Amino acid sequence: MSGTFVGMPAFPVAAREAVGDTTLRGNLRHATRTIRDKRARAVAELDDWAALREAGKQIKDHTLRHLDRYLVQVEEAVTAAGGTVHWAADADEANEIVARLVEETGEREVVKVKSMATQEIALNEALEARGIHAYETDLAELIVQLGKDRPSHILVPAIHRNRGEIRDVFRSEMGEWGRPAPENLTDTPAELAEAARLHLREKFLRARVGISGANFVVAETGTLVVVESEGNGRMCLTLPETLISVVGIEKIVPTWRDLEVFLQTLPRSSTAERMNPYTSMWTGTTDEDGPGTFHLVLLDNGRTDTLADQVGRQALRCIRCSACLNVCPVYERAGGHAYGSVYPGPIGAILSPQLRGTGSEIDASLPYASSLCGACYEVCPVAIDIPEVLVHLRERVVQGGPAVRHGNRVMLKPAKGHAAERAAMRAAQWAFTHPGALRAGQRLASRTRRLHPRTLPGPGRAWSGSRDLPAVPAEPFRDWWQRTHGGKGGAK
Repeated sequence: MSGTFVGMPAFPVAAREAVGDTTLRGNLRHATRTIRDKRARAVAELDDWAALREAGKQIKDHTLRHLDRYLVQVEEAVTAAGGTVHWAADADEANEIVARLVEETGEREVVKVKSMATQEIALNEALEARGIHAYETDLAELIVQLGKDRPSHILVPAIHRNRGEIRDVFRSEMGEWGRPAPENLTDTPAELAEAARLHLREKFLRARVGISGANFVVAETGTLVVVESEGNGRMCLTLPETLISVVGIEKIVPTWRDLEVFLQTLPRSSTAERMNPYTSMWTGTTDEDGPGTFHLVLLDNGRTDTLADQVGRQALRCIRCSACLNVCPVYERAGGHAYGSVYPGPIGAILSPQLRGTGSEIDASLPYASSLCGACYEVCPVAIDIPEVLVHLRERVVQGGPAVRHGNRVMLKPAKGHAAERAAMRAAQWAFTHPGALRAGQRLASRTRRLHPRTLPGPGRAWSGSRDLPAVPAEPFRDWWQRTHGGKGGAK
């Protein structure tokens, strides 16, 4: 996976800098609280939300168990409908396929629908290296691109920007990319939207190649589905002569009946809408209707490695609604850039280390970018137990162990910097399996509690630097039980 932000430090370092940015924290606090309050009201309208959530989980798990069969079904259906299917094992292969397809058209410009998969593989940068200009058409993605910035949210990539900052970006950068912003542009939302609309309209009408992802692919017919709120996606999907869609292999749903479930849960969890304003569906090509040439690039890029992990594979259920980001106290304070990936927040903390591996400093730190409060699990529309996967990945980082990388079973080495943690866990394991030693240690800790430091020394300072040490009670529970109950009741 090539989605690492170059030069990003480990999460604790990046987060420490981010929390000191008062403007960033203010922008995030306002935006995430607004979105999650609206989402809660939209979800509360459905009496069967819990049943829909369970249905989404079951559909995704079933599809992942039989993904080999459904992938073949998708290829056959898309091909029969006039499309061409390409298989990409990793980011480099996907970028090469897309760049070659664009070059074969003779065009040097493409318009893009918002797509996490193309961000994951750094497609824009790969096309730029081949002399092809890719123009983002989603408003938030446009803001990020014009500002030479990085996305910080799955649904709202420019959530870290306020209206004044967006106005300044439009004024200074739009002219270099096409139609300039009006000279008297203010930070009024309507004016900002109109400036973007005029700027993008020229791109839509000129472009002959469009690039998209897909929210879902219906296996039984080979139909691709894109849901969005602005209409830019509809323009990119229908106006160009050639359409290239890069889609992760986990986006498949078996049938149209299965799709019905997600068209209810996705909009309410993401934009707090009962349904998306624009739901575009297409199956291959049709004479005189939409693009005459359609290419589907099915992207692996670490997904089959993730699928091999019985605990971690549930991350592949994700439908990219971003609900987990909006309830996460860590994301609200640190922002998306600190995660060093196009997938920020709780889902990024479990998805990125699986797609990319835990070999880098930043990926080894991501499973710790959580308080394990469980709010992310409570709002997930496909019931991904993110805290469970976080703990699972923390064990992998500290202990190493078996894993699958690039389709091969390997034995991972423990990440650097966790020797003290491993020693502490081994000591705890020994103590818990030796009751006499545990009892003696508890009594010693209680009798010397007035001498205990308020912070831990040495490597322990990393732990006590962000939390209070728990106070040791005056006597261990076993001694209290013996004293008050005389040993009756089975306490040992």
